[in-house]
Amino acid sequence: MSPAARLAFLGFLLFVVAAAMSFQFSAAAADADVHIFQGVDDSKLFAADEQFISFQRKYGKVYATQEEHDYRFSVFKANLNRVRRHQLLDPNAFHGVTKFFDFTPREFRRQFLADVKRRPSDANMAPILPTDNLPNNFDWRDHGAVTPVKDQSSSCGSSWAFSTTGALEGANFVATGRFANLSQPLDCDHESHQQQKDSYDSGCSVGLMNSSFDFSLVSVDEGQIAANLVKNGPLAVGMNADFLQTYVRGISCPYICSKRYLNHGALLVGYGRQASYYPNQLKETAYWMMKNSWGENWGENGYYRICRDNIYRNVCGVNSMVSTVTTPH
Repeated sequence: MSPAARLAFLGFLLFVVAAAMSFQFSAAAADADVHIFQGVDDSKLFAADEQFISFQRKYGKVYATQEEHDYRFSVFKANLNRVRRHQLLDPNAFHGVTKFFDFTPREFRRQFLADVKRRPSDANMAPILPTDNLPNNFDWRDHGAVTPVKDQSSSCGSSWAFSTTGALEGANFVATGRFANLSQPLDCDHESHQQQKDSYDSGCSVGLMNSSFDFSLVSVDEGQIAANLVKNGPLAVGMNADFLQTYVRGISCPYICSKRYLNHGALLVGYGRQASYYPNQLKETAYWMMKNSWGENWGENGYYRICRDNIYRNVCGVNSMVSTVTTPH
C-alpha cells in the first residue's frame, strides 16, 4: 500500500472513531436529560410547556392572571436549567421538578428557609457518649418515635420549630414509651427580640435549634451524633438547604455546599448505608436520614438523605448545629 493510501486509510479510521465517540456522547447527554426530568414523568422528556402543564396539574397550581401565569412559566424554565447544574454538582442524588419549581431561588429562601444562627460560645454541650457498640444502621421510625411528616406554612420559615418539636416528641417517647404528637412551639420562643444585641432567635425568620426549650448541643463528631441519636432520640439539626428546592430522591452529596451558612432546620431520625454507583466503581455511601417539614409530596415521602463519613464530612454543615433533648432513664 502506498504512503498516500495508508494516510487515506488512517484518516478514514479516525473519522469512524470520532463519529462513534460523538454518538456515544450525544446518547449519554440525552439519557442525562431524561434522567434529570423524570421528576415529572418516569420515561418521557417533555417540552418545557408540557412539563409546566403537568407540574400545575400534579401540584394544583392556579395563577390569578395570565401575567402571573406567564411569569411563573419563565421561572419554571429557569429552574429547569438550574436542575442541570444541581445534578452536575450533586450526581449521587436525583434532582428534578418539585412543588417549589415556580419559585425563584430568592423567593424559595424567603418563604421556606430561615437563617439558623451559629452556635453560641456559652451553649450547653451534651456529654460525650461511648461509640463502641453503635448499630450499623438505625432508624427511629422503626421504633415508633417519629410522628407523621408535617407541612410548614409557606409564609413562614418555621422549620426550626418542626425540628425541635420532633426532638421533643422523640425524647418523650424514649423517656415514657408513649407516642405524643406535639404542636410547633412558635409562641414559646422568648429569647428573640430584634432590639436585643445578643438575640439568637426570631420566630419565623431566624432560628436557633435550642432556644425554645432546654436543649444541649452535640459535638460535630459523627460518632457522637450517632450515639446521641440512638440514646436520646431524634435530633434537631441545622443545615444548608440550597440544593433542596430541586431534590427528588437519593443520597445528596453536593460537591459545593456552604458549611457555614445554615438556613434550614430538620429532624435527624436515623442513619445507614446504601450501595451507590460512582464513575467506574460501585461503593457504599453512608447517610443521615432526615425528616423535613415540607409535606409528604416532597423528597422521599417527606424525607431526604444526606451523606456522611470521613470523605463527605459535614456536608452542607449538617454536623455543625445538632441539638438533643436529654431525659432521665
